Amino acid sequence: MIDRTKKLQARFYETPSGTEPVRAWLKDLPDEDRKVVGKDIAKVEFGWPIGMPYCRAMGRGLWEVRSELQHGRIARVFFCIAKGDAVLLHAFIKKTRQTPQADLDLARKRMKEIAYD
Repeated sequence: MIDRTKKLQARFYETPSGTEPVRAWLKDLPDEDRKVVGKDIAKVEFGWPIGMPYCRAMGRGLWEVRSELQHGRIARVFFCIAKGDAVLLHAFIKKTRQTPQADLDLARKRMKEIAYD
């Protein structure tokens, strides 16, 4: 029997001004890419805890959802666990082999703004 219950509920980080940066980023993606990222986030929701190749720990409570997009592009969505939810903090298209420090710093800054487990 397959367990079809969510282990985590994904929710969007909300800035103090009320915007949801990851939701806005997703809406700007082409339809096919949005579907890929959405399916990968769902894999985390239903399969938590889940490891590579879909999800990787980035240290200090920060995680990334890893998505392979069209035309060889790579997307990352950073999240943390807060009150039993996966809070989607920051997302970007990866252009270099190493994750840019500015993207990590932004995700960690947002993580500090919320109470996380």
